[in-house]
Amino acid sequence: MSVKKLIIAIDGPAGAGKSTIASKLARRLGYVNIETGAMYRALALKAIESDVGFEEEQALVSLAHGSHINLEPTIDGNRVILDGQDVTRRIRERDVTEAASQVSVHPGVRQWMVSRQRQMGLAGGVVMEGRDIGTKVFPDADVKVFLDAAPEVRGERRFRQQAPLVVPVAVSEADRKKAAAVAAEMRERDERDRSRANSPLAPAPDAVVIDSTNLTIEQVIEQVDRIIAEKLRVSATVNQ
Repeated sequence: MSVKKLIIAIDGPAGAGKSTIASKLARRLGYVNIETGAMYRALALKAIESDVGFEEEQALVSLAHGSHINLEPTIDGNRVILDGQDVTRRIRERDVTEAASQVSVHPGVRQWMVSRQRQMGLAGGVVMEGRDIGTKVFPDADVKVFLDAAPEVRGERRFRQQAPLVVPVAVSEADRKKAAAVAAEMRERDERDRSRANSPLAPAPDAVVIDSTNLTIEQVIEQVDRIIAEKLRVSATVNQ
């Protein structure tokens, strides 16, 4: 009997560890990791390069319809291809990160993205991470996880861009100040994401909320593995 290929949704704010967890989980399961945040970043980069204002919704929607955004899985994570160009590193830079947060508030942009993301994940066998996967993109996802962490910890992670989810014990004063500045920017982004009218950042009613503040990557994955195993067990029982 073949094992059902699940749609796994991992939502949460920036710096919660979504990308790291989704990438590792997808490799372990043999699934495709669909990093929706990278898609918004790619569009934001195109807006920057095309000199399209982040507040110009119709222009952004037109830009989206003329864009080809692809995610190519590699052992080190997804390569992000925008109109045939590898923009993986560029979209992680600060100006693009800030632009993506502004571009993503527009309903027309989100509608285009949701349609594209549904096409990519419809067949299952995907780990899709973002901010509204379990509430908007795939409200009927088989597994829904909302990954969160304290703002200070998320700022530290984003500043360092390192794999471990636990804050290092020894941090210089200069690094602390820089990380605090990143955390402040994240709070502003959190406010935008949580208060926007279209698909605000919030856990789905049936999502399992995991606070990764003091957890390692493997500890988070272990929790998600248990959720997946239970889902598969229940599914197998129902289909007997």
